[in-house]
Amino acid sequence: MNLQVKQKIPLKIKRMGINGEGIGFFKKTLVFVPGALKGEEVLCQITAVKRNFAEARLLTIHKKSKFRMKPQCAIYEVCGGCQLMHLRYDKQLDFKLDLLRQALKKYQPAGYEDYILHPTLGMAKPEFYRAKLQFQTRQFKGKVQAGLYAQGSHRLVAIQDCLVQDKVTQEIINQVADLLTKYQIPIHDERRQLGIRTVMVRRSRKTGQVHLIFVTSRQVNLQRLLGELITMYPEIMTVALNHHKSKSSEIYGEKTEIIWGQESIRESVLGYEFDLSPRAFYQLNPEQTEVLYREAVKALDLDGSEHLIDAYCGVGTIGFAFAHQVQSVRGMDIIPEAIEDAKKNARRLGFDNTYYEAGRAEDLIPKWYAEGYRADALVVDPPRTGLDKQLLDTILRYKPAKMVYVSCNVSTLARDLVELTKAYTVEYIQSVDMFPHTARTEAVVKLTRNH
Repeated sequence: MNLQVKQKIPLKIKRMGINGEGIGFFKKTLVFVPGALKGEEVLCQITAVKRNFAEARLLTIHKKSKFRMKPQCAIYEVCGGCQLMHLRYDKQLDFKLDLLRQALKKYQPAGYEDYILHPTLGMAKPEFYRAKLQFQTRQFKGKVQAGLYAQGSHRLVAIQDCLVQDKVTQEIINQVADLLTKYQIPIHDERRQLGIRTVMVRRSRKTGQVHLIFVTSRQVNLQRLLGELITMYPEIMTVALNHHKSKSSEIYGEKTEIIWGQESIRESVLGYEFDLSPRAFYQLNPEQTEVLYREAVKALDLDGSEHLIDAYCGVGTIGFAFAHQVQSVRGMDIIPEAIEDAKKNARRLGFDNTYYEAGRAEDLIPKWYAEGYRADALVVDPPRTGLDKQLLDTILRYKPAKMVYVSCNVSTLARDLVELTKAYTVEYIQSVDMFPHTARTEAVVKLTRNH
């Protein structure tokens, strides 16, 4: 490789990479350039040289893409939370479908060249869609700031006005930062001090109710802060404290206690309401969650006779979308609070054909089968790491006739399809844009068992 760090090179951008960066070739060497778009001709400066590729910084655009937009966000380039705000939105949707194609080509599950890939379903107004934020805190010149770490660093970028964050949650976190300063609450510092590390704020789109979690590495007294905050924002229903004393990079520690208000807030999807406790998982974009779940229901194509397993069920939301169309729904999740929420939600909604248990799907499915239970249909909605190897083996052993895979990571989806296509046919994949202006997308895969 002839490239050197700090070397300036001209580059034609041939395609976009999985993180939204432009990719070109310089004398057969792959070069990644964040901020560059497909079709552009640029001048860039090499920042790192690896064994099979190089990374570069965009300096000048000699030939600009006609789809390039001026980002409306003042901190877009330093924040790193969004990667595609400089690309016209309809082209972002095309890019997300291309991400899926790239992942399938890389892993090559059986028959991938012939998969039906439906156009990405986007948003009419792709702004202020994030109903939940998790901002880190730090003290800077005597003031508390809240925001996100710049990409690949522990340098905090203070965020006070985010184009993709729900406006009320942004207002609340700004106020929280001011009150942490006012009441001199200790703030966690990686080197010296213990205190508040992270603040989570989530708002229900249906009811407007809000809950907060303060993640702390030491005991703190938030009484006066909460008194003032709750007076200003009566929609705050729940405040929890999460104790996280270890040095791990995980956001939350194991113990969460509610220190003010009720157990949960109420949200709604596809016409049914459910309760969310502070630690329970729910999609970040409630508006597109309606689209995603509707597509999952359509893909499973139930006839009413099925017994359904909802793996990674969270508070039960996907399963509830199917509950009135099946004989039974069984769900599992590793977070006990989520399972408790699922049970309460099912009771309140009047479903008497649901069963929820805390634990791992790869442990519980064999246990249920040993007890005589049989599933005809399966929904999986795993985290970004995809399906656990043991769960894949379990699915291939029991082979429910119908399956829907809801994915938030096209790479692990394509990897898992290599195994799943040993027993299933991919009928189609529907891409859904849950995270506008970012390089992430979701997909709903319809699978049917091979006969």
